[in-house]
Amino acid sequence: MSTPSLPVAVVTSALLFDMDGTLVDSTAVVERTWRRFARRHGVRAEEILAVSHGRRTEETVARFAPADVDAAAEARRVIAEEVEDTRGITAIPGAAELLASLPEAGWALVTSAGRRLAEARMRAAGLPLPPVLVSADDVAQGKPSPEGYLQAARRLGRSPESLVVFEDAEAGILAARASGARTVVVGPSRCEAAEGLDQVTDLRDVRVDIDTSTGRLRVSLRAD
Repeated sequence: MSTPSLPVAVVTSALLFDMDGTLVDSTAVVERTWRRFARRHGVRAEEILAVSHGRRTEETVARFAPADVDAAAEARRVIAEEVEDTRGITAIPGAAELLASLPEAGWALVTSAGRRLAEARMRAAGLPLPPVLVSADDVAQGKPSPEGYLQAARRLGRSPESLVVFEDAEAGILAARASGARTVVVGPSRCEAAEGLDQVTDLRDVRVDIDTSTGRLRVSLRAD
């Protein structure tokens, strides 16, 4: 993937964040949960893990559950397991410091997790809950649909084009791009959707300065 040269500076009105893989490292619990699901239903965990990141649990369960399984009930079971299992969840490097630097109304979380799961994982990672949270419970279509990001923009009272989104997964990157927001890729994504976008290793590469006269945010993305 070709990545534009860093450092880059962007002036924006607010930041939108994905959660898993962008603010929170939940890799261990996600793998444990889907491997349990795979054992219950005789499917290959690797196939599930290859496509589940960034997508709603309900959609993944519906795709892989056998025909004789109640997919809605199974999805509720998987979600309950995820909410209860927070062992090994940590903040992505730089996430706590970045969120602490933002004004109270200057950011939102847009996640494929349900609200209970999102709140549980943010707390487990030691991160603050957002002023605006758009979860899987709030949208008719999950990522890669831009619905979640468009809803977050409306709730913040901003135009999508004035916002910057931080994402790590292909489904989320597609959603962010479709919303019209400027999109920054977090981590080593090599998917086609990330082609040509600004990319940072983690959130330690992001700095935000607030223009006190306008309230706008100057976002600097720095090179390693």
